[in-house]
Amino acid sequence: MSYVKDPSLATQGKLNLEIAEKRMGALMLLRERFAKEKPFKGLTIGMALHVTKETGILVRTLRDGGAKVAITGCNPLSTQDDIAAALAEEDGVLVWAYKGESTEDYYKFLTAVIETEPDITIDDGCDLVTEIHTKHPHLLGKLIGGCEETTTGIIRLHSMVRDGALKIPMIAVNDNKTKHLFDNYYGTGQSTFDGILRATNLLIAGKVVVVVGYGSCGKGIAMRAKGLGANVVVTEVDAFAALQAAMDGHRVLPMSEAAPIGDLFITVTGNLNVIRYEHIETMKDGSVLANSGHFDCELDLKALEKMARRKRRVRHYLDEYMLKDGRIIYVAGEGRLVNLASAEGHPSEVMSMSFLGQAFACEYLVKNKGKLKPEVITLPAEIDEQIAAAQLAIMGVKIDRLTTEQEEYLKSWKEGT
Repeated sequence: MSYVKDPSLATQGKLNLEIAEKRMGALMLLRERFAKEKPFKGLTIGMALHVTKETGILVRTLRDGGAKVAITGCNPLSTQDDIAAALAEEDGVLVWAYKGESTEDYYKFLTAVIETEPDITIDDGCDLVTEIHTKHPHLLGKLIGGCEETTTGIIRLHSMVRDGALKIPMIAVNDNKTKHLFDNYYGTGQSTFDGILRATNLLIAGKVVVVVGYGSCGKGIAMRAKGLGANVVVTEVDAFAALQAAMDGHRVLPMSEAAPIGDLFITVTGNLNVIRYEHIETMKDGSVLANSGHFDCELDLKALEKMARRKRRVRHYLDEYMLKDGRIIYVAGEGRLVNLASAEGHPSEVMSMSFLGQAFACEYLVKNKGKLKPEVITLPAEIDEQIAAAQLAIMGVKIDRLTTEQEEYLKSWKEGT
């Protein structure tokens, strides 16, 4: 039985799903094929994803492909309640999700999805797969495999492989070029500032924006910050990423030097406590902290709580911490994914490509059932090409084709100067 906050929101949810469908044309093409071929007939797909309008279209795509779908959220603040209500009314779909979930409900809902005994899992952050491995190992023999959506989840999966703990094949959808080079770069870049601006109404131009981490997400955020007129500072622990940031025209500093000059700090590392007590101690009055990494561990909010003599909610998902010396530090979105806690997440167009990757990954697992090892797997390059080609077609963009002569030349190793 589904559990949502307010079933009466379903009407608005259906309207938002309708808008998303119009903007996710590439995924809709695959949905049409799935509806005809039914590759998931008789299977249950268990999902722990952000319950947004875009995710709703993925749910419909898999359901139309013959699957029973059970879904819960992968972050306590990322569910859109109208979408959860709308999906709960659809045949073949079970939903357990609401915005602002308690930790108890979050894990109870994961358990509810697991109790449907899924054949395939789709994860964003690896919580669903971790719960199955640690608390429901009897289901591992039934699982065909799973898919992982995000960088944080891939990091956890590789840790499981190193520890010999992973028992099922997992598709690293995040490693698709059409995922991390579009979703992470364009999606995170835009939606992060959408969340920050909704929470703070801050003028970005002229501010010092400190981007903590320069992976695909950090690059996208830094690009948007620069475009809005910010002075961008990047902090990194990876020499190659730091070199990229410097050559992209950004200042690169250690956090100890960035903390006193920053106005807005955005973390996207996938790591723990990258902004800590000693950094907050030197920050300017009015500094804003936001996180766009998957988990709420990047900002050391426990330290900030201890440093504060007062905390209050001053705007929608904007908390004000008054420190003992009178300085104010603001935190957007409770330190959780600011683009979903304070806004609506990535635009539909970019999620169309990401969810094409998820849908193709599920089909790949079914087609290769019993043939894949329990490891982290990247989809074949030709699937990425199919996704890119589908998106180009929807955008009306045409490209050249190699001539027969060019194809032969590229295959040859004898021709030189």
